[in-house]
Amino acid sequence: MIVSASYRTDIPAFRAEWFRARLAEGFCMVDNPYGGPPYRVDLSPRGADGFVFWTRNAAPFADALQDVAALNLPFVVQFTVTGYPRLLDAHTLRAAEAVEQIAGISRKYGRRTVVWRYDPVIITSATPPAWHARNFTTLAARLAGMVDECTISFAHIYRKTQRRLDHAAQLREFTWRDPGEDEKREICRGLATTASDFGMRLTVCSQAESTAAPATPAHCIDAGRLSDIAGRDIAIRQKGNREGCLCAESRDIGAYDTCAHGCVYCYAVSDHARAAERLRRLLFQDRRGKAVPLSGSSAADVSSRSDAPSSDGSAGSFATATLAGLSKRS
Repeated sequence: MIVSASYRTDIPAFRAEWFRARLAEGFCMVDNPYGGPPYRVDLSPRGADGFVFWTRNAAPFADALQDVAALNLPFVVQFTVTGYPRLLDAHTLRAAEAVEQIAGISRKYGRRTVVWRYDPVIITSATPPAWHARNFTTLAARLAGMVDECTISFAHIYRKTQRRLDHAAQLREFTWRDPGEDEKREICRGLATTASDFGMRLTVCSQAESTAAPATPAHCIDAGRLSDIAGRDIAIRQKGNREGCLCAESRDIGAYDTCAHGCVYCYAVSDHARAAERLRRLLFQDRRGKAVPLSGSSAADVSSRSDAPSSDGSAGSFATATLAGLSKRS
């Protein structure tokens, strides 16, 4: 089984110590986003074939990556770097720092362990197609030699996404639009050509209708890539998460509405302020019995530490308000 951590939230940025504690224990409990009881996910070498981490800031996760490597488990970091203006990405890492983090992961663990995501592509008055062409070229030049793949997708305009975009556009005085498929294919073709110029292949996540050669469909949870990294065959069947998804079967251990990066187009957060507040409420008791914030993430001054047990018996569920049973180390 491949463990995904997580396309529902940014565990590396905001929950590094939670993940390390659960990895040490060998399992975590995950609240079912579709209702029903929480489910247990085995994180031990006996149950996990490898990990796919999704992030916009891997710096807090450096020790966790070493922990996974020490268990001889392969991993891939799906690292999003877009360089968008603050009116779209309020609290994300600056592009230059994100590029440096990708370089560090690539040098330490190998180029196959990190995939650059320029995702999602969103067309606004501040980021028209010509802006994307220039911006993507700049980022691709900086990342040349560090990655061999860049994955894109165009923003999915769900109802909650539309509400957030409309609200942000009104407050911050920009306009946005969802391009037609012909325009998306033209944008894709241009980005794919640029990526090839810098030694990368461009792949498109779950949007065959928007894909144009030389781009190809993405396998974001890629058993083949994990096999290459591990030096052994990881035979996992293809089982996508939605129509058009070509990912290998996985179990995701994150929770929706818990990311505080503040991206106005995010599909995983209904309300940024509510998500940030949810993170701030995840407190633990230190040895003196004093409630203190979970140690912070530079992205939004919200918490990421949850390495002490509490009393509600939830055995490491990511989304529970007190994150019980996570570790005995504090």
